[in-house]
Amino acid sequence: MRKFLLPMAALLALSNGAQAEFSIPGFELVYTTPVETSLTNPDLRDPLTVWSDMFDAARQEIVLGQFYVAGKAREATDRLIERLDAAGRRGVKIRFLMEEKGRFASDMPTIEQLQKIPNLEFRFIEFGKLGGNGIIHAKYFVVDGNSAYVGSQNFDWRSFSQIHETGLRISDAGMAHQLQAIFEQDWQAQALIAAGEPVPVLNQKTVAPDQSQSAYLVASPNAYNPAGVGDSETTLVNLLAAAKSEVRVQLLDYAPLSYGPNRSRPYYAVIDNAIRAAAARGVKIKLMVSNWNTEQPAIRYLQSLALIPGVDIKVVTLPKAASGFIPFARVIHTKAMSIDGQVAWIGTSNWSGGYLDNSRNLEVVLQNAAMAQRIARLHEQTWNSPYAHGIDVLKNYPKPVKGKE
Repeated sequence: MRKFLLPMAALLALSNGAQAEFSIPGFELVYTTPVETSLTNPDLRDPLTVWSDMFDAARQEIVLGQFYVAGKAREATDRLIERLDAAGRRGVKIRFLMEEKGRFASDMPTIEQLQKIPNLEFRFIEFGKLGGNGIIHAKYFVVDGNSAYVGSQNFDWRSFSQIHETGLRISDAGMAHQLQAIFEQDWQAQALIAAGEPVPVLNQKTVAPDQSQSAYLVASPNAYNPAGVGDSETTLVNLLAAAKSEVRVQLLDYAPLSYGPNRSRPYYAVIDNAIRAAAARGVKIKLMVSNWNTEQPAIRYLQSLALIPGVDIKVVTLPKAASGFIPFARVIHTKAMSIDGQVAWIGTSNWSGGYLDNSRNLEVVLQNAAMAQRIARLHEQTWNSPYAHGIDVLKNYPKPVKGKE
């Protein structure tokens, strides 16, 4: 994988009105602006444009790993399905792998549309059967084995207009090959699970990434990472341990708890301990979460964390859409971090138990000041917006409204 030398400046907007592009060699930062908010970023292209361009460029194969699928007429998913259909009709092989548990958030008409695309094979995987009650929570795709996309955007119409989302278009072929290897591992695992056969564990010990690289991929769960892909959980703790002055984090939610039933360790302190240790060393922590994070008991842990000197926490509430309440939308869903303005972390995982230990998630670490500082500015924009408010450590927050008004 290549070393970064000089960062590329943001490109000027094209005369046809297209958005500009903020990129460094091998990586472009992509952003969803929640409509009807002030959180615009003209130097960042939107995912609908980027995904469409990438699908149109495919010549041999597109592979997609997704948590769930949800479409709506006359929304972004219509165009994406059209571009995938066009790719299939020109002979591009398409494989689509979706988490079985993601059916609860999906709609069958959209899945059926995808299943009708020529040359497309659609599979559901019960990732939890690998052990640990995990899920395929990653959101990514790879085109022709040489370019890829990783980000917080689900294959959901709301992720392209109604939710704050961030991702990376990856043209670094080495990392794209690693993402292809992850997909192949999970595709094979699906076949073994469906046949009732065991899935071989790839790693008995924690795998560290090659941190000499300017960019590297980490993933979870470690036990099922292919060669060359490091462990997300261990890497996150190590990055926080190396922080010197400031850590800025934006997440959907954060809690030292594990999600889901039959949890082997309901209290999950791995990340929380690392955050507290960094603050104890004098590192300033700016943690920003969505208003969905105000549920019990997670809010109590956030309020406790906010009492630590040097830890500032803000809760972000986006306004309701002018068209009315939209279930599971109008929220910040970005999962990104900037450390000391030098290291960027962009991925698919929430910071709670079950994500970085048991579930398939992907994170890209970029040791590049230009990208780290752009992520910091993106964070600062929302942090200083009218939608963000400092956490009240004494408040009994009402239960957030997610799926029903």
